[in-house]
Amino acid sequence: MFETLRAIISKADADYADIRYEILKETRVIFNGAELGEIGSNTTDGYVLRVLKNGGLSTIAFTKESDAEKAIESALENALLLSRNIKEPVVFATTNPIKGTFLPPLKEDPRRISIAEKLDLTRHYNNIPLKHEGISTTNLEYQEATREKYFASTEGSEIREDLVTTTINGLITSKDGNLIQNVRVGTGGSTGFAILRDREEEFERKTGIALDLLRAMPVKAGIYNVILDPDMAGVFTHEAFGHFSEADLVEDNPTMRERMRIGVKLGNKVLSIIDDPTIPGQLGFYKYDDEGVTARPVQLLKDGILVGRLHSRRTAASFGEPLSGHSIAEDYRFAPIIRMGNIFIQPGTSSLGELLEELADGLYILDAKGGQTSGENFTFGAQYAYRIKNGRLGEMIRDINISGNLYNTLQNITAVGNDLVLRETGGCGKGQTNIRSCMGGPHILVKSVVIGGA
Repeated sequence: MFETLRAIISKADADYADIRYEILKETRVIFNGAELGEIGSNTTDGYVLRVLKNGGLSTIAFTKESDAEKAIESALENALLLSRNIKEPVVFATTNPIKGTFLPPLKEDPRRISIAEKLDLTRHYNNIPLKHEGISTTNLEYQEATREKYFASTEGSEIREDLVTTTINGLITSKDGNLIQNVRVGTGGSTGFAILRDREEEFERKTGIALDLLRAMPVKAGIYNVILDPDMAGVFTHEAFGHFSEADLVEDNPTMRERMRIGVKLGNKVLSIIDDPTIPGQLGFYKYDDEGVTARPVQLLKDGILVGRLHSRRTAASFGEPLSGHSIAEDYRFAPIIRMGNIFIQPGTSSLGELLEELADGLYILDAKGGQTSGENFTFGAQYAYRIKNGRLGEMIRDINISGNLYNTLQNITAVGNDLVLRETGGCGKGQTNIRSCMGGPHILVKSVVIGGA
């Protein structure tokens, strides 16, 4: 394959060119309640060519090798047009050429598991909530995606890497009269099919939460001191903070670029945040990004101070900052953009019991349920929470929404737990879908959080 890729880019009269060829294999099994809604597999493949000419960067995707010369011609024409119509020429930060292959170690390669077995396992987990009175329906999906990637550049890089992702996730819905409650459930990762086996306890646990929510009372709106569980802490870190650590989202926004200036104090001194795609066994793990740059951990926040950000080769040169290996594409149809890998708040020193004691009175909020951001402000939903009185767990409450300002919240995180949990299922929809974008954290204590409710 590399001989073919080298031959293609050698025909590009460009200052730089790279090409990525991918084979994408996907399998889906979907249950809607007890009914099997979809089952099937498909394999597709294609190329993404990038050329840099006179400071203009152009990308084109094509699916047939026979279309390569036409693609080169179009890409060069577009690059020259761009070079004459942009204020600043595109420059790539320098990186050493890489020749390497990384095939992840897998505990049961899902490509070797029959679709019948995948169907049986998904049905087995789907039946767990459905056997309980009070559960009205489920929406559960087995999803498998394998990207077999080949990358070559005119600088001499030749990289082969596979990304294999398997998950079973969806919704469990409970109902009592007109009251309906949805709870998300999911398991999986990037380590192989084995991670999906023997997970009955997780589906039973989430079923129990869905049923308990039918008896829970709505939260009373107000301002509370709260503890966020690792899932909620991870979503806050990814959505509210992490995207502003991606250089392409702040480079053309003078206000945000100034607020996110390296060296500025953003958060409480107890708070440190890192993005590390090199952690083996985690959902967001990869060896090389889709620009052929070796992935590395990036310390983003250290003791409350902004010390780093995530880059592509273009933004690293533009900002004059180090490469990070965080330029990722959804698949062969897309050029890479800056993405998070495994982003999380780093553990502190407090146990959950100590956090509860320090909280004294407030809310313990668990499991994210979607949300949105608008600039530096955010609103996130949570699946459920518990009242905390005198440091002790009280009754379950529901209909939780938290709102806040990023910078105020970073200052109001006053204690960080000594545990760390990264999500098994993730995802991010920034421009393209990245099913491997992973987040998590320890438990954190946050003061003065606005809670919407009754």
